[in-house]
Amino acid sequence: MDYLQHLLIPIVSTLLLLFLLKSFRNSKSTGKYPPSPPALPFIGHLHLLKSRLPTSLENLAKRYGPLMRIRLGANEFVVASDEKSAREILKTFDADFASKFMPGLTNFHLYEDSSFIGAPYSDYWKLMKTLCMTRLFTGSQLDRFIGIGEEETCKLIKLLLMRSKAGEPCDLTEELSEVTNNMIYRMIVGRRCSKNLGQAAEIRNFILDSLEHAAKFDLGEMFGPLQKFDLFGNGKKIKSALMGYDRLIEQIMKDYEDNDLNNCGNDHEKDVMDILLETYKDTNAKVKLTRDQIKNFFMEIFMAGVDTIIAAIRTAMAELINHPNILKRLREEIDSVVGNNRLNDESSASKLPYLQAVVMETLRLHHPSPILRRLSRKDSKINGFDVKKGSRVFINIHTIMRDPNHYEEPEKFKPERFLANRAEVKGQDFHYIPFGSGRRACPGSYLAIPVMHLVIGALIQCFDWEVKDGDKADNKAKGSGYSGACPSPLMCYPNARFDPFQE
Repeated sequence: MDYLQHLLIPIVSTLLLLFLLKSFRNSKSTGKYPPSPPALPFIGHLHLLKSRLPTSLENLAKRYGPLMRIRLGANEFVVASDEKSAREILKTFDADFASKFMPGLTNFHLYEDSSFIGAPYSDYWKLMKTLCMTRLFTGSQLDRFIGIGEEETCKLIKLLLMRSKAGEPCDLTEELSEVTNNMIYRMIVGRRCSKNLGQAAEIRNFILDSLEHAAKFDLGEMFGPLQKFDLFGNGKKIKSALMGYDRLIEQIMKDYEDNDLNNCGNDHEKDVMDILLETYKDTNAKVKLTRDQIKNFFMEIFMAGVDTIIAAIRTAMAELINHPNILKRLREEIDSVVGNNRLNDESSASKLPYLQAVVMETLRLHHPSPILRRLSRKDSKINGFDVKKGSRVFINIHTIMRDPNHYEEPEKFKPERFLANRAEVKGQDFHYIPFGSGRRACPGSYLAIPVMHLVIGALIQCFDWEVKDGDKADNKAKGSGYSGACPSPLMCYPNARFDPFQE
């Protein structure tokens, strides 16, 4: 015990001295910086974040303003919580905030410095963004993905019809997880492996394991003084899951390479793996892709795509079940446009404005990723305050898309608000930025929106929904609001009302 005391005293004294020196330097600064709540030594403002991160930041912003500073452990953040600040960061000074920062969970990442979603603004990021916008998620690839989505949706409806006939409940979240995972798997490696959906299930399990353990980290472990320590073994479990994923994706990549990569014609015939391995093998490329970058890119597609699409569809269905009048109005629109002799498909979406409004309202009220991350590349002045180069920035879209000055009754699920006032999904209306805006806007919107239209429309067209063991579906957000918590189960009975496959 004496030894431990002698060891701790100099450590604590040193940390306290560093804290006081930093506080003194900040107090001598002449810049006009955003306001900040009183902080505690070492932990900063972690003690003020008592609920989910978006909600805690929203409550602090009500006291300290729409642009404020908080400190989580040794890391300081600027938090933007209003439309004006978001517009300046994401549009006016977009180039100055074109980089992102990664949380402390990167300590347990298998592919260090290989992220596309979290990459700094660099030649690698520019290459991948160009590929996404010109070859991976557009044109023939997008058409192919929509075709895959329609096929997998048919499989989902057939499965639910069997459940209905047997009078069995289903976990709609689990069913959505499988169909969405299969969609993305077939989009990535469909040319070689479309019949081997067992691999899709393996990848899904590895990803779910890593997300489950990542969700167990609290904010102190992600950003605070303990971020480099794996106190409860969750970091080790994340690495173990990612190693399983690595073995599987390496096997798939080798299968492509062993089966003559170049024996494929135009982009219409290629899948995403074809295109990336082609870029990887290009000896004339100015920016060389690594195998780790390709593996990490696919993992991020699964993490960002599968988890967020499932969460969005699940919350939309829960809201519709809990609001029967809205569900009735949506069903009447689908029946009048699509009819009773075919299943809803992507071609119908443009003729279903209320379905589009339901999707938009779901993303406004229950966005799966309620906080955007940015890293300032130079000194800037935002909303009248100085933001230093290297500042980490949170943009709280949870708060921005609930602004009572712009949305009447912002906490209520009211799709009709988007019939009278159509917001721009692509991020030009800064009251509504579910996919971000500017250079770092999410390219996945081109995939996510069609899938939501397709699946939600089919589920409402074909079934009446009854919650198992209750009248209302649980739609409360789980997790910290920052880490990748998996969507919670939604147990219900799918009672068939229309069978599009009946001859």
